[in-house]
This record gives sequence, C-alpha cells and structure tokens, in this order.
Amino acid sequence: MDSQSGYRPFRDASAREERGQANTSQAQHEPAHQQRQDERTDYGGFRSDEEGLSAMDRQYAKPTADLPRRIHIIGTGSIGKLVAHSLRGIANPPPITLIFHRYRLLKAWEEGKKQITIQDDGYDVPREGFDVELMPEVRREHRVELRDGTPSAYDVATDDVRPHEAAKMLAQQQQQSEGQAEQQQDESSTSTYAPFRSGTGGPGDHAISTDPIHNLIVSTKGPLTIPALSAIKHRLTPKSTICFLQNGMGIVDDVNKQLFPNPAERPNYMQGIITHGANVPPQKAEEDPFYAVHAGHGTIALGLMPREDVQGNEKWAPSSRYLLRTLTRSPVLCAVGFTPTELLQQQLEKLVANCILNPLTSLLDNRNGALLYNFPLTRTMRLMIAEISHVIRSLPELQNVPNVSTRFSPERLETLCVSIADKTKDNVSSMLADVRAGKKTEIEYINGYIVRRGEELGVKCVVNYAIMQTVIGKAAMIGRDRRGEVPVEERNLNPD
Repeated sequence: MDSQSGYRPFRDASAREERGQANTSQAQHEPAHQQRQDERTDYGGFRSDEEGLSAMDRQYAKPTADLPRRIHIIGTGSIGKLVAHSLRGIANPPPITLIFHRYRLLKAWEEGKKQITIQDDGYDVPREGFDVELMPEVRREHRVELRDGTPSAYDVATDDVRPHEAAKMLAQQQQQSEGQAEQQQDESSTSTYAPFRSGTGGPGDHAISTDPIHNLIVSTKGPLTIPALSAIKHRLTPKSTICFLQNGMGIVDDVNKQLFPNPAERPNYMQGIITHGANVPPQKAEEDPFYAVHAGHGTIALGLMPREDVQGNEKWAPSSRYLLRTLTRSPVLCAVGFTPTELLQQQLEKLVANCILNPLTSLLDNRNGALLYNFPLTRTMRLMIAEISHVIRSLPELQNVPNVSTRFSPERLETLCVSIADKTKDNVSSMLADVRAGKKTEIEYINGYIVRRGEELGVKCVVNYAIMQTVIGKAAMIGRDRRGEVPVEERNLNPD
C-alpha cells in the first residue's frame, strides 16, 4: 500500500496507461481493443467486503486497485492551469491530460517548453509531465450537433422552412441513420460514434483521442461548457465523474438537457466553488500561453451531486470518490468537501456577489471599488438584492434548512456584497474583462439563474432582468464594433 496516499498501488496500472499496452500474458488472450484494461475498469459497485457498511464507512473505504487515475482537464485558462499545476505537485501525482480547444495551443505546446509555469509570491514555479490532447471540432447550429458530411441548416432552409426547423429535421435524420448503424453493428464491437472524422490528415489529428474519460475537470467559461463537452461526450460514461469549477449556476441543468437527457447515461457530477485568484498578464499571454499568476490564495469547496442506485439509495461512484480525494490532497488548492445542501448555500452566496459586482462594474466599466460610497449605486444594489433574496428564500430545496431566512436576508446579502467589493476594490471583474473584449459573458448563468428560478416561483425579477439584458447588449455592441472595425493608418491624409 502506498503510505503517502493511502491507496492500493496504482503504479502498474498507471504504467500500462502511459504505455497503452497490457502485459504479455493479457495480450495473448485479449483482443486489441481491450489491451488498455485500466481505462475500461469495471466499476461494478463496492467490493464484497464493503457490503453492509454505513455511508460514512463506504466513503472512506479503500478503492479497488485498478481504478483509473488519469485526470483530464478541459479549459486551460488561469484556473485550469492553476489546478493542473497544483495536482502535479502532490506526492504520487496522478497522470494529467490537458485538452486544448484550439490547434494553436497544441502547436505552442509542442514547440515550447511543454510545461506550465505559475508565479506565486513573485517566484516562477515551472512543472512538466503533462499529456495533451486536441478537442475535435463539433458543428452546432441552433443547439443541434451536426455530423461531418451533414449539410448546414442554412443551406437546407427554404422560404417555408426556417433554419431552426431545418436543424431539427437534420437531427432526426441523424438519429435514424445512427439507429440503423447500431442495428448493423456487431455486438462485440466497442467503437462509439464520434462527432468528427479522425485520420483525415488535418493539423492536430495525431492529438485527437477516443479513449474513455473517467475523471474530468471543467474550468471553461459557462457559455462554453456545452460546446466543449459536446466534443468529448462520446468518451464519457455513467461511471465517469465531471467536476465543474465555474462561476454561475444552472450549467449542470443545461448539460443534462442538451447532452445527457437520459438519466441512466449521465456521468456523475461534482461542483466546486473556487475563491483562488489567478490571472494571465497581457504581456505574457502571447509570449507563453501556459503561464499564470496565482494572485490570491483561497479555497475550493467541493460537493458531489446526489445520485441514486436502482434501490433508491444515494451512492458515490468510485471515480467520484477518487477525484474528490485527489483534489483535497493538494495543499495549494486547499479543497474541502461539503454536503450537497451546504455547498448549495455557499454557491448561492457567491452567486449573490457575482450578481451585484459583475454586471454593475461591466456597465460602469470600472473596478469593483467604484461601487463603494455611491448612494445612487447603493439604491440599485438594494433593488437587485431584494429580488435575489426573495427568490433564494423561496427555493423549495432550502425550505427545510434552518437559518435560511437570516443567512439570505437582504441586510446580510448587502453587507456581504459591500465587504467583497471592499476587499477586491482594485480588481477587474471577469465579466468586465469579457465585455471589454466583446466576448459572451456568463451573466445568463448568474443573474439569468435568478430570473429563471424566479419565474418558476412566480417572482418577477424585473431589475435583474433589465441589468442582464443591458450587459448582453453592451457585450454584443462592443463585439460587433471589434469585428467590424477597419484599421486606418494614423497619418495626415491631406498634407499642405
């Protein structure tokens, strides 16, 4: 047993995972598609010696020896780099695979130092030993994923058939063709449908993988989550675990609705609230895209979303337990596990601060401290907080939780927002940075979540809705200006 991690030895399984082959005796009796047995581990519940244990005993029970250790990370922004860098720094680190969404990043990695550098307290700490993959391209039109060779919905659309209707027709045709292909497929085949064509000789094809993903950390922006997971959903199974380290709420609901509508086929979910501050200096972004500054030390609150087995009992998947244990082993991340109810309340507290600070600073185009000592802005904050407090205290999932009325009262939420604004008065919010760049913001998962939950409860959040639409409009306006601007050389065109 490994004395440092408390797990059974994984080194043999990890070595097979790195080499992509089984030992000689296995290779003689197994087909080629089964030679990476450690990547297709049978998770069939707990071991026989764990039957009859309590939930607490099962939580701390030792996992099986053939549990896959590799962790994939999608989203290589400042938070993604910090998490990957921290996990490689623990004792007996797990294999880490970075999934790039652009070929430009893959090329920069292969031509560069192949390491991630984090600046902490003024010192640069480089770490290497990462594997990389390239995310395959997936075409999505009107929330419909189109396979290669399928015409565009805009080409199919006519005067009588609108583009979104054409997209639905194409989706139905794809489902019919996939159903026919499954009937003709041999039962012993393990190939799965992939929404891209591999081996076409395009740049980066060598880095595209179809191997199963057992442990996945998602640190992308909220609006980019669906497109990112669409490209790799065929690699996820009900035994996989996805950890979401993102701002906002309601992302998991969209993932279930658009990608995993069948509960039996959904992976396991873990949500995290990260308070670490990390950024990429503009002067370093082009020079080294794998460099970030750990500007503020914080914590990560983690919680597993409940999942019931066939008997109706809540159960943790082995991959969920492993991923939670691994994240909590890092002293830099300072991750702690919480119950789902407590994590939900912490998520809502952070959501309230984001609902106030992010959109107002984006509209004012100023730092967080601009919201302080300004009574007209305080009035706006109080109107928004009044709606947010009403919605949160009316949520059905918090009705039997004690002290909710006090914890989410308008007075306490206002104190919370003002305190955070004062502590981060020199910071530029992430939403303001996105608006300045003309990018799509996360406001639909922040204020938009409050508006949607309010509609379900019969509460009209008109102030938050107006603020949200104004931010969306400003970001769209700046984006059009940036895409349509024409460079003009600054010189005197009418010399004397």
